Amino acid sequence: MIMSLKLFEYLNKIFMFNGWEIPLIVLLALLFFGGKKLPELARGFGESIRTVKKEIQGINDDTQAIKQELDEVKAATKIDLSEETAKPSSKSKSK
Repeated sequence: MIMSLKLFEYLNKIFMFNGWEIPLIVLLALLFFGGKKLPELARGFGESIRTVKKEIQGINDDTQAIKQELDEVKAATKIDLSEETAKPSSKSKSK
């Protein structure tokens, strides 16, 4: 019972279903696919969700690595221009 409540809350957050829509969807799935095929479909759906989560985590890790490399490049190429702009130019036009 607790598992079904957690699943209901999870699906409600993702798909924003009302309370009566989930039992209707489960009933329709049973009618279309039958009791034997439904566990296989649920297993495949769960594997798909795990794969998507892993790929999203991989993209997030890659993004963080790129940001870190960019920050390192910015820090390495930072030039202090205050000394160069404070000195007057030694090249002056003489007439």
